[in-house]
Amino acid sequence: MKSPRASTILASEIGSYLFCQRAWWYQQKGEVSENTAEMISGTEIHEQHGRVVITAGLLRWAAYSALMAALILSVVYLVNLLV
Repeated sequence: MKSPRASTILASEIGSYLFCQRAWWYQQKGEVSENTAEMISGTEIHEQHGRVVITAGLLRWAAYSALMAALILSVVYLVNLLV
């Protein structure tokens, strides 16, 4: 009887196969990559970039919020001047 893993294809495996069929084949055979240090370094760089992207998104949200608050306060101020 086949194990469930034998018939399951993961999305990461499809990505590996599309990037390099030979690397995917080596991975299926259990071969260890010779560039593990570079892959670890790349993973760290991607994680750092992800943090920068999240920070930029939060800062953009804060800037839009401050802009909206300033606009609302300006309108309230101008309405109070006219009344």
